[in-house]
Amino acid sequence: MKVLVTGVGGQLGHDVMNELYARGYEGIGSDIAPSYAGAQDGTAVTAMPYVQLDITDSAAVRKVISDCRPDVVVHCAAWTAVDLAEDEDKIEKVRAINGGGTANIARACKEIDCKMVYISTDYVFDGQGTEPWKPDCKDYKPLNVYGQTKLEGELAVAGTLDKYFIVRIAWVFGVNGKNFIKTMLNVGKTHDTVRVVNDQIGTPTYTLDLARLLVDMIETEKYGYYHATNEGGYISWYDFTCEIYRQAGYTTNVIPVTTEEYGLSKAARPFNSRLDKSRLVENGFEPLPDWKDALARYLEALRTAGMI
Repeated sequence: MKVLVTGVGGQLGHDVMNELYARGYEGIGSDIAPSYAGAQDGTAVTAMPYVQLDITDSAAVRKVISDCRPDVVVHCAAWTAVDLAEDEDKIEKVRAINGGGTANIARACKEIDCKMVYISTDYVFDGQGTEPWKPDCKDYKPLNVYGQTKLEGELAVAGTLDKYFIVRIAWVFGVNGKNFIKTMLNVGKTHDTVRVVNDQIGTPTYTLDLARLLVDMIETEKYGYYHATNEGGYISWYDFTCEIYRQAGYTTNVIPVTTEEYGLSKAARPFNSRLDKSRLVENGFEPLPDWKDALARYLEALRTAGMI
């Protein structure tokens, strides 16, 4: 199986490439940089083929996909800077990447009749209530530009292809790139006390575990919408931070605050990021491990890589 992976300079694309390599599949990485610009950690992603690709250039997307002729495209590339996306001068670019870029890839996949995986987000919903969002829920009310443009990507994929997996994730962390855990570790080194919101509820997603699931998926034809985060129940960002510091051996004091009290974010955040993941088991996929276990393995990976 030949797989083209977009966004390999990011957290998830990096791990998907390594998972493909581990299973003996042919992976081709792509991103907007002229050469691979992710973590130079000696992993397989740096040894596999790479092609520069601007997904907003429809002709370039069509050429790369028609030349590579992959069996699957795993589309991880996205604009993910949620607050920056709210800037008036950035909105058009965010939409071109998350909406238009995804539509370009979907059309190119249709031309060669290949499968597509689109990585989406809980931000396509309004984040209200306490019930977990189901994969087939169509009550879309994104709160911010990022969520709206990711929804545009979802609709482009579902409206163009039959052979697609739309996988919504939340609270992502991986070795390659920036994330909440790395931020809190850095803050905890220099501050005795940190304030963290306790009224936004969800579950973290370790890209190493998610990459394994995505490759499991593309080995099948069980298409459709899925939700995928680590197991272990729903928590707040405050709960997550307390466990990060506990496992890292930090003594930093964590103070719970409401989103309103915190008050620093430009983009509105969902309070309810609970995702119903029951479809994974229903379709025979192995759920991701407990988030506390994932955190422990992640911290060890950061230590091994000399990142903490």
